[in-house]
Amino acid sequence: MTTQKIITPFEKIATISNGLSADLHKIIGQVEKLTDIGIALSSEKDTAQLLEKILLGAKSITNSDGGTLYRVDGNTIKIEIIRSDSLGISLGGEGNAINIPSIPLYGENGEPNLKNVVCYSYHNNKTINIDDAYDAVHFDFTGTKAFDKKNNYRSKSFLSIPLTNHQGEIIGILQLINATDPETQEIIKFDSVSQRFAEALASQAATVLTKQQLITDLENMFESLVKLIATAVDEKSPYTGGHCRRVPELTLMLTEAAHDTDHGYLQDFRLTEADRYELTIASWLHDCGKIITPEYVIDKATKLETIFDRIHLLETRFEVLKRDREIAFLKQQLAELQNNTTSSSALEHTYQADIAHLDDDLAFIRLCNTGGEAMSGEDISRLQSLQKLTWSLNNVDVPLLTDEEVYNLSIFRGTLTSEERNVINNHINVTISMLEAIKFPKHLQNVVEYAGGHHERMDGKGYPKGLSREEMSIPARAMAIADVFEALTAKDRPYKKGKKLSEALFILKKLKEDKHIDPDLYDAFIKQKIYKKYAEKFLDDVQIDID
Repeated sequence: MTTQKIITPFEKIATISNGLSADLHKIIGQVEKLTDIGIALSSEKDTAQLLEKILLGAKSITNSDGGTLYRVDGNTIKIEIIRSDSLGISLGGEGNAINIPSIPLYGENGEPNLKNVVCYSYHNNKTINIDDAYDAVHFDFTGTKAFDKKNNYRSKSFLSIPLTNHQGEIIGILQLINATDPETQEIIKFDSVSQRFAEALASQAATVLTKQQLITDLENMFESLVKLIATAVDEKSPYTGGHCRRVPELTLMLTEAAHDTDHGYLQDFRLTEADRYELTIASWLHDCGKIITPEYVIDKATKLETIFDRIHLLETRFEVLKRDREIAFLKQQLAELQNNTTSSSALEHTYQADIAHLDDDLAFIRLCNTGGEAMSGEDISRLQSLQKLTWSLNNVDVPLLTDEEVYNLSIFRGTLTSEERNVINNHINVTISMLEAIKFPKHLQNVVEYAGGHHERMDGKGYPKGLSREEMSIPARAMAIADVFEALTAKDRPYKKGKKLSEALFILKKLKEDKHIDPDLYDAFIKQKIYKKYAEKFLDDVQIDID
């Protein structure tokens, strides 16, 4: 009898001890899970996977059958991810797309929506723990009950936790459904310990999501500024308005072709998503230095153009010469009439020949001004002869063509003088200087090299640094080809028509043979028909004359 009385208390102590040990073991397990989840969340960069890890981690820590992660979107709360183990539901995140409408946070009268438990948790910034949804009187679970009936399910315990960022703003709600006893698999309520662990995870999740959103916002702002600069460059000229938008796409097309090459020089070249992003940024900024290039140089459509096309000044001078000839002719006719002489027919013939000669000279100057054909030595001599002609200005004879006008009209090919060409070429030096002044993060360290190399040549005769092929990265070489091909086929330039594909590819081949562009990238460009992909997106049908 005495022994029994002594043993019984010890048995009770042992039972209590075993219970405490089990509870302690459970708590330690939850702490370990919370730690592991926190580490996983801090290293995750993909938002979809991040959302999934948050929800799956919360389910694991609380042993829940299901859950939903919501994010605040204006005056609504949007379902981002849903999971249910027993129903096999996996929507959002890495699962199937969600087509469920967002939940309004406010009613039509503007009052807070407090009947929905998620909205209530948002408006009151507090965790809501419900033992049994069917017994809840303050919330409307009509939709939940309908879902249960349709899917032969029983939604019982609910835990809704706000996700609050560092500014005290609620950015989402973590909702867990049906806590489950790990031994009996019965649905139980969320105990206080599980709630605290879930709240701790929600706090970590809010921090990570906020960090991710801040990174995304900064990247979006940075990209917007990059495109703003490119747009400013493009908008300076109606004739090059698409260049800074087309070159990035073509550059990426070509580097993807290099990435897909499984033999030869390019077989080891591979692009990561970070590489693609860096190259895209560099491509958008490759002509940022043109922001300081005068518009009249960028848009120079004729040799005499500065702020305006000075051909009109020459046309006026020729008109003055013709009027002077006409006045002289009429004076001679009048004198003959007064002297009763009869040489008017010869005078008329001389006058008409003189006018025809002036018209021919003006037509020649107009042709020279276009810059469409290379100037011959004969053409230069004719311009110099025309310079000897004079016209009267305030009773002073002045040359028909000034030295500067003859210099411009004598440009061998194109419309730019060597000085203007230097101004154009200087944009790449300005580009490099501008980009070197930006403190790019580590994952954008190659932007300057990529953007600054698109006028270099494989033989080292390009500019501004005279780099050879071996001194340039593959992406920089790809951008050089993209820049050339876009310029050849562009249909919005004032000084030339956009070339057909056959013409552009013929020139590109010559550039390869002359060591202007990378031969292996050229081969990938041709073999994988990158030109065709680009043409289908950006060229007119009339330009696409080959497959």
